[in-house]
Amino acid sequence: MMNNKIYENTPDNIEKASEIIKNGGLVAFPTDTVYGLGANVYNAKAVASIFTAKQRPTFDPLISHIADIDFLPQYAQTDSRVMDLAKHFWPGPLTFVLKRTDNNPSLDLVCSGLPHIAVRMPNHPLALKLIEQSGVPIAAPSANKFKCISPTTAQHVADGLANEVDMILDGGACKIGVETTIIDLTGKKIVILRAGGLSKEDIEAYTGEEVLVSSGHANLPSAPGQLLKHYAPKLPMRINVNEDDVSENEFFIGFGNTPKAQLNLSPSASLEEAAANLFAFMRLAEAQNEYNSIAMAPIPEYGLGLAINDRIRRAAYKE
Repeated sequence: MMNNKIYENTPDNIEKASEIIKNGGLVAFPTDTVYGLGANVYNAKAVASIFTAKQRPTFDPLISHIADIDFLPQYAQTDSRVMDLAKHFWPGPLTFVLKRTDNNPSLDLVCSGLPHIAVRMPNHPLALKLIEQSGVPIAAPSANKFKCISPTTAQHVADGLANEVDMILDGGACKIGVETTIIDLTGKKIVILRAGGLSKEDIEAYTGEEVLVSSGHANLPSAPGQLLKHYAPKLPMRINVNEDDVSENEFFIGFGNTPKAQLNLSPSASLEEAAANLFAFMRLAEAQNEYNSIAMAPIPEYGLGLAINDRIRRAAYKE
């Protein structure tokens, strides 16, 4: 055992975590995208404790995590298109919004009362083992306080939620670093409800069809991550700031050729590297006492840049 309820990745600790899930507790665990705050999806009291721990409004739905593609038709309405996408992209950073198979009242809170359910299969061996051993889908939003910066390490979780979570499983730093792409598969067209770790271009390349992008309704979200203010650091933040326009009291996070930056998301201008560093660097920036705000360099709006720009726009939004 480590400090702040952080436990190493061992078979015994995974088994202990699965018992906590079965018994209605909360376990933070790593995925390929960010750390999740997990509970038994069928235990409404446990799911309610996620909303309480995060201080998250119950109108903002949660994502269910599963460990077996073949389980999906038992959990949500599927067709050949859905299963084909699952077999190609899962496990991975893609969440499906599907119609519910039934009106099981135990799922109402996870779905925020909506007729749809959000499901994913994470590409992380620890997460998959935990779900398998728990024997149930695990509802898991990002393991952080509502609207704050998402966690990409176990210590990030402990810094924000140590008093609200029963156990934190440490699986190292998350590889992708931004949440999943969420696609709505309930209509004829594939619609991105939240940009994330799988690019629009990758989905279009595989399906051969146009993928639409919807920002959703900020006051009545149909998927996580649609609120205007989200992922926010403690300091105010400006985005799309060129190096020469940074003021003395701003901590500058660069991208590409920005030698004056205090931190650089990716000196080589790799969007994958930038996504992996984004939340960790925002956390470092907000902790700098000698600055009173943060400036973020422009990020290209393609590939993973779509997800990065989505996050920083919401982080910088002034309520």
